[in-house]
Order: sequence, then C-alpha cells, then structure tokens
Amino acid sequence: MARPSGTLCAMGDSIPAADMPVIYREVLDAVARLERTGERAQAYEIRRRAIRTYSARWDSNGRRSLVKLAREAQARLDASPRAATAALAESRELA
Repeated sequence: MARPSGTLCAMGDSIPAADMPVIYREVLDAVARLERTGERAQAYEIRRRAIRTYSARWDSNGRRSLVKLAREAQARLDASPRAATAALAESRELA
C-alpha cells in the first residue's frame, strides 16, 4: 500500500537511501578487485554505471540497481581466472 507523499515511515519500514552508501561501497570494492586482477574494462563499465546510479537515483530502483551491480561485479570476479589466482595468492599471504 502506497503512502501519501510527506508521511513518515513506520519503524519496521526500510528506507532505500539508507542502504545506498554501503551497497555503493561494496560495488567499488569489487571494482577495485577486478582492476587488481587486470579486468579493467569490466571494472570501468561497472564503475560507470554505479556512479550514474548513485548520483541520480536515491530510491528503491536505485538501490536495486546497485545491488544488481554488486552481484554482477562479484559474478565477474568469480568467473575470472585471474581473480581466482589473485584470491589464492592473497589467502596465502594472510596465512
């Protein structure tokens, strides 16, 4: 049920804009990992779309778009042989 404009959210309601900075940071972190593994073209495209969304759409559609971009970036990392090699090397350094 839609609320009229100007009404407050109930305590249990989620405000899409409240999550946006965290989701945007997740996208940027995944983009940085893509860049480190040499997947610069994919990283550039995802960053470009994330910036456009984050700067213009602070609503539920914008939130959904950022979540989709975070998933896309992670899927590209998971599919990248270079990312898998880099993740293995990084885990060995931490051990």
